[in-house]
Amino acid sequence: MKQIRQFSIAVILIMAATKASAQQLLQRSISIQVNRQRLDQVLEIISNKANFFFSYNSTIIKKDSLVSFNSTGKTVLQVLTGLFDATYEFKESGNYIIIRKAAIQVTMVTKKAEEKDKTYAVAGYVYDEQTGNGISEASVYEKKILTSALTNRDGYFKIKLKSSKAKFAELTVSKEFYQDATLGIETAINQEVTITLQPEQSPLNYITVSPDDYITPDSTKTIDSTFKKNPAPHDTIKVEKLGLSRFLLDAKQKAQSMNLKKFFTTRPYQISVTPKLSTHGYLSAQVINNFSLNLLGGYTGGTNGVEIGGVFNISKKSVQYFQAAGVFNAVGGRVKGFQVAGVSNINLDTTTGLQIAGVNNIVKGSFSGFQIGGVSNNVINSINGFQVAGVSNFVNKKMRGLQIAGVVNSNKKEITGVQISGVLNYAKKLKGVQIGLINIADSSSGYSIGLINIVLHGYNKLSFYSNELLPFNMAYKTGNAKFYSILLGGIHATTNNKAYAAGYGLGSERALNKQKTILLNPEISCQYLYLGSWRYTNLMNKLDLHFTIKLNKYISLFAGPSFNLLISDQNKGIASYRYPILPKGYKVVNFNSRVNGWFGWTVGFDFF
Repeated sequence: MKQIRQFSIAVILIMAATKASAQQLLQRSISIQVNRQRLDQVLEIISNKANFFFSYNSTIIKKDSLVSFNSTGKTVLQVLTGLFDATYEFKESGNYIIIRKAAIQVTMVTKKAEEKDKTYAVAGYVYDEQTGNGISEASVYEKKILTSALTNRDGYFKIKLKSSKAKFAELTVSKEFYQDATLGIETAINQEVTITLQPEQSPLNYITVSPDDYITPDSTKTIDSTFKKNPAPHDTIKVEKLGLSRFLLDAKQKAQSMNLKKFFTTRPYQISVTPKLSTHGYLSAQVINNFSLNLLGGYTGGTNGVEIGGVFNISKKSVQYFQAAGVFNAVGGRVKGFQVAGVSNINLDTTTGLQIAGVNNIVKGSFSGFQIGGVSNNVINSINGFQVAGVSNFVNKKMRGLQIAGVVNSNKKEITGVQISGVLNYAKKLKGVQIGLINIADSSSGYSIGLINIVLHGYNKLSFYSNELLPFNMAYKTGNAKFYSILLGGIHATTNNKAYAAGYGLGSERALNKQKTILLNPEISCQYLYLGSWRYTNLMNKLDLHFTIKLNKYISLFAGPSFNLLISDQNKGIASYRYPILPKGYKVVNFNSRVNGWFGWTVGFDFF
């Protein structure tokens, strides 16, 4: 028993010591004498004498006000109470004393009248707690029945509420840059109230005063670790900043939305004719519904189910499962599921699923799934999936998948997959295949197939060479070493033997030694031979096998055999042009009257 008694006494002493320690900052005794000294410097003196830190918001304290104060043996709390009026309070946190405005004051005006009807009214004013001025466009709302009102320029409001069996209800008042206030009211009674709101304190304005600051009073610094742990809230009103939203939403809806960034609730359904005419009234943008029907258009907090709009749907937060609109959908949060619009889908965050629009799809986050646009698709972030558009597809970051467009595909970062277009494909870094009339890439480890293929930081060579048919030829080769395209042309300018050639080819380069100074280049090409008339078909098809030796970084010598297959329906010569076409002195294989083949040669130089 003696041991138990001793243990109990020890526990009580520890608890008493802990409590005393927790209160010791405000209860420490100090003596201070100041005469017409700045308030912030007085706080530095107190901090130094009592050996603790002050933390306060610079916007609520007049630091440059002059103070005269004499105190001997008083507690820190007594000194601070003498320096500040009753609207301030002082809280301890570790070795800090935090100076802040006292809690929000809510005053009930005792004007009440019992109301026997099904509705009753609450009216009154909302004031700034610091200035006493009325606060305009503050939101006053009841969260359960979703009824709301806005204050006028004087801070006055009147809200009608439905009577219920409950004796009490709650009104909440919210305003951007102010702390929320919640007020309990009696139901079924007309009443007037006065509510004061306290401005929010910005962490950027917080100042910490340390015990050493009295020595160097000008070295205050703006820190407060408690605020750094809380990142800035997600912007839930960005969908309102779209041009269409600014036009379709009125000032009251925008004001409510600005005030109620932190308040969202759920309901099984909502029906609206326009954003203003909704079953949830002006709080429709704060409600996430399972089913939403907008006869013309609606503005909701989001959808977790099905949303259908005759003209448009505007969703503040996320939408999942199904959304359809006759003209456009605009979503501020994530989209998951099937989204279809007659004209446009505009999603400001990540989208996953199937997205179809008659004109264009715009996704400002990343996209995963299948995207179909009658004219264009534009993804600001990355994409994993398929894009199909009548005109253009644009992706700002990485893409894995397939792009198909009638005119142009563009990827500003990297593509692993396939680009197919009628005219132009562009990729900053190609790790797949491009198929189009013109293909452009900054760098490539894939394949570009088209008439013009340009890799800015890849395989680029200019070749000058001769063969048994044309003594002067030039070719431009671009792509990468494992696969490049060739634009080529040649000329024979001798009188009575003129010939001109132009064509396209494909090639590949393989190193035959570790130093990559001896190379093998197999190439295939097709050229049209112009021999004085466009009426004839003269196609020269060649398979070349070039052995290449690099003479230095910029010049290479190549030579090798070729197999040539001429397809021609020309049966007579034209003055000053070459005829017969086949070279002399070479064994020719006649496949038929129009097709002849032979083995030839090529020798020349590559530059770059």
